[in-house]
Amino acid sequence: MNAGNLLSGFASRLKPRLADLGSRPRSALPQSEFNALALELFALQFQHVSPYRRFCEARGIALGSIDDWRKVPAIPTSAFKELELTSLAAEERTAVFHSSGTTTDRPSRHFHSAESLTVYEASLLGWFRQHVLGDWDRLIEDERVGPLDKPGFILLTPPSKAVPHSSLVHMFETTRRELASSDSVFTGLVAADGAWQLDLDATLFAIRKSMCANRPVTLLGTAFSFVHLLDHCAANNIRYRLAEGSRVLETGGYKGRSREMPKAELHALITRHLGIPTERIVCEYGMSELGSQAYLRNACSADGVPVFNTQALHFPPWAKVLLVDPETGAEASEGRPGIIRILDLANVYSVAAIQTGDLGVMNGDGFELLGRAATAEPRGCSLMPA
Repeated sequence: MNAGNLLSGFASRLKPRLADLGSRPRSALPQSEFNALALELFALQFQHVSPYRRFCEARGIALGSIDDWRKVPAIPTSAFKELELTSLAAEERTAVFHSSGTTTDRPSRHFHSAESLTVYEASLLGWFRQHVLGDWDRLIEDERVGPLDKPGFILLTPPSKAVPHSSLVHMFETTRRELASSDSVFTGLVAADGAWQLDLDATLFAIRKSMCANRPVTLLGTAFSFVHLLDHCAANNIRYRLAEGSRVLETGGYKGRSREMPKAELHALITRHLGIPTERIVCEYGMSELGSQAYLRNACSADGVPVFNTQALHFPPWAKVLLVDPETGAEASEGRPGIIRILDLANVYSVAAIQTGDLGVMNGDGFELLGRAATAEPRGCSLMPA
């Protein structure tokens, strides 16, 4: 059986599992099942992703030589810049996501086919719904929205047609298409130099429209886009109070596009100028090299009961985090900072085990993001070139 059939078979078995786990609060993937799937996927990728096989062999890792997901060799995200880390033949590739960076950077490339995008979306939708829209049913019960209403989105990025290589915008477009109302709108633009800008007039019009209808709205964007919006509000003494049930998803990222500010300050300004309480501000952590995202905030069940520690980021059950000592490469001891490694089963057609350039520390069953490692290059979705 060829690579396509083998990996397609794995993906076909995985997708319904992702959809099921992603839709259930407190869902978990038994350790034994995760380990078996991780080792099976490693074996397939070792055989069918040639640069990854060479990477493993250079480190003395042979097929069948490991028995635990923690030992699966993690390839640095920087390798996606130099190598075609994919099992997909050139004629199968229908999309490629580029890493964020300054417009002079050489981006990472994560190749996708139509089938691999269905895995990406299966990983995305349930987990997003839990963490960003987890209490929507409660709003229906309280008659703040109608039983057939979908949430309105104001997306502070350019649309996908303008930035086809952005995994973040593909994520936003997928959630808009599947979960949001038909009048949801992108209010970002692409400047002549490729930088993202915010159309303030379009954004404020959409906000006021939702307020006139007394309808909850979800604003989604990078941290720098919120800074531009909030700076405009502050300069013009604008203070809105969006309808109850409104919320924000911010994805971090500043460098080169706006002044930076601590997250607590950013969230306080969102509350001040948009009237959205901090408990309805959701933070997301993801990257173009992954198929799954982590969120920082309670995931709420339909009755509003908190599920997760609000101080920690959480990947879905099919993606696990390992922190490694930046000097020794060994697993970091409890409570000690380490480089974030992620094994993401949704990365079926590329490489499942990724070493980021980010530092983190474990916090309960999640992790806290501390920032970029000293030797890592700047990145963040706010830097995405067109």
